[in-house]
Amino acid sequence: MTSEPTPEHPSIARFRAEHARLGGTGDIVVLPDTVHTAALAAAALGCEVGAIANSLVFDDHGSPVLILTSGAHRVDTAHTAAAIGAGKLARATPEFVREHTGQVIGGVSPIGHPRPVPTYLDAWLQRYDVVWAAAGHPAAVFSTTYAELLALTGATPVDVEQG
Repeated sequence: MTSEPTPEHPSIARFRAEHARLGGTGDIVVLPDTVHTAALAAAALGCEVGAIANSLVFDDHGSPVLILTSGAHRVDTAHTAAAIGAGKLARATPEFVREHTGQVIGGVSPIGHPRPVPTYLDAWLQRYDVVWAAAGHPAAVFSTTYAELLALTGATPVDVEQG
């Protein structure tokens, strides 16, 4: 008796299609569901936590802002808002995140959103040869480089921590 392969989650399939369309070159990996923090993902992938690109969606007076930040950083929202010319970066609600990205918190990928979202990339990530980012689902990640992530997203580099 053979078992049928488990079908891929629709959000991962959508990510995979957009990644291919944009010419992404990295691997897409589905991790155990228990890997829900940058530290746990880094341990599962065998990399430093700083090489994990967390996708954080903020609400700038009703407009989404996506900041891809190193897992080693916390975003200083006042500093970052000033650096990118935003009014105020407030924590986005789960509903706001889903509305603007089509994905759930914990699985927001840098690409494949229903409409373009202004995106900023933590300059710290260029220290790593390989960067891992969410692939549209909380358990899925993909490997990339800093340069490729800039190209895929059209992001603007930013320092997310003051000083």
